[in-house]
Amino acid sequence: MPMNPAETVQIRANTVLPARREPIELHTADGLRLIGELALPPERQPRATLVCLHPLPTHGGMMDSHLYRKAAWRLPALADLAVLRFNTRGTASEAGRSEGRFDNAVGERFDVAAALEYAEFHDLPEVWLVGWSFGTDLALMHGCDPLVRGAVLISPPLRFTKPEHLAVWAESGKPVVCLVPEFDDYLRPAEARRRFAAVPQAKVIDFPGAKHLFVGHADAVLDAVVAAVAPRVATPLPRTWTGRYETRQVTIVES
Repeated sequence: MPMNPAETVQIRANTVLPARREPIELHTADGLRLIGELALPPERQPRATLVCLHPLPTHGGMMDSHLYRKAAWRLPALADLAVLRFNTRGTASEAGRSEGRFDNAVGERFDVAAALEYAEFHDLPEVWLVGWSFGTDLALMHGCDPLVRGAVLISPPLRFTKPEHLAVWAESGKPVVCLVPEFDDYLRPAEARRRFAAVPQAKVIDFPGAKHLFVGHADAVLDAVVAAVAPRVATPLPRTWTGRYETRQVTIVES
């Protein structure tokens, strides 16, 4: 898609800022091919990498879920971050359908491992897991890898996560930042603090007025993600952009 001429514009939901973007394939140890995309800063090397683990595919989650789409469209240009997003097994998006079938956070351990293997093979720096809803369970259950610097957990339901998974993160000492909506459907801030007390280094950040999907709060979520993984980048991030840009509409695909 051609870039619009350089001008100063408000960054909106469909604004795509410059980046080096490429479709990627991940290959799991159990023989599946997963669909994904890597977005890199347009002119510089990334200062850190976000590996995005999407919400529950049986409820519409995929690599194009709105927070991850906006992260990929904005953060390479605004924060010099690499954004790797992909569809877990059996999940479809506009980019295509990953092979396999949804496996209730069990077989998905191979999907997380494949994404981390890709990041390591391609020398992506300072890898952070960014999980959202179901993706937070994948991060907590399968993501405490030596390559991983830490985790940002958006709307963590702790649905599949067991105490032994939290114990692994507690022992690792790796940073865990939890972004918890005031009106979450599954885990609200007070209960999140109680549950995450098992991980002494975990930090729970309240989002007043927000619900589980963070509709209307994307800017604040992206600011919090950047503050966690790249604290040298000033936040809040710019809300306007001067330069070339695109506008896109994404086709939402049901898994």
